[in-house]
Amino acid sequence: MSQYLFQQLINGLALGSLYALVAIGFSMIYGIVRLINFAHGDLVMIGAFSTLALVTAGVPWPLILVFVLTIGAIAGMTIETIVFRPIRGASQVTGFIATLAVSIAIQNSALMILSGQPRNFLFPAGMRQRVGLGGVNASLTDIVIIVLTLALIAGLFLIVYRTRLGTAMRATAENLTAARLMGVAVNRTILAAFAIGSALAAVSGLFWGGKFGQIDPLLGFVPGLKAFVACVIGGVGSIGGAMMGGYILGLAEVLFVGLLPQEFSGYRDTFVFLLLIVILLVRPSGLFVRQTEERA
Repeated sequence: MSQYLFQQLINGLALGSLYALVAIGFSMIYGIVRLINFAHGDLVMIGAFSTLALVTAGVPWPLILVFVLTIGAIAGMTIETIVFRPIRGASQVTGFIATLAVSIAIQNSALMILSGQPRNFLFPAGMRQRVGLGGVNASLTDIVIIVLTLALIAGLFLIVYRTRLGTAMRATAENLTAARLMGVAVNRTILAAFAIGSALAAVSGLFWGGKFGQIDPLLGFVPGLKAFVACVIGGVGSIGGAMMGGYILGLAEVLFVGLLPQEFSGYRDTFVFLLLIVILLVRPSGLFVRQTEERA
């Protein structure tokens, strides 16, 4: 394999990892409360700026991942408790408008507090070097992003399929009323889903800043939108589908830019949303959800 093609694949997997972390949160929340949370992308921005603040405060890098996970979880639980819980059971239009309102409130607050000035964001020098892999080489940052993302997803699957909390989450996703009648603490379970999904989105912000080197208060909009596309590709409501959708979208986006002539690179986002339209026309339930299956 040539160095160029290998680098494009690594870039695609790293970008796909970022999308997958955000898309999984989208799917978890939709799977349980049937809510498309458009404020979810703003947790990416919260994670990125939290990382910057922690680095500035001199917190060691090994601890930053733990702190960012915690900050993301607290932010997600706060939004669920204050905004989404009171309107639970309302129409989907109400939920849709509420998520947009939360997103705009977070973005405007960030602009007022942080200003719109982009901030430089760099991983330590050791993380920015390249490592050889059997005749080719890749950025250590990309490799760390891919490995840590897979580890976090493995941990998530362990929680969802091997713990009592995961059983409660799947029961609530299947039928919220029945789960409550069977003694499941529904409010606590939904809160946990928001916490886990938001924590993963915040870590995506950490990785996003480290990979692209710059962050700003509107950082979460594009990753949030593309993570939603990844959800649709994989199947909204399916955690595995969201993960696969993220990787498919990341690879497709990078290979589209990397393998086609340079004059097509400006159509990168157009390609993403054309892909969304094609998936909606051909397989509206997503590539990894059976047509009769509504929730995973």
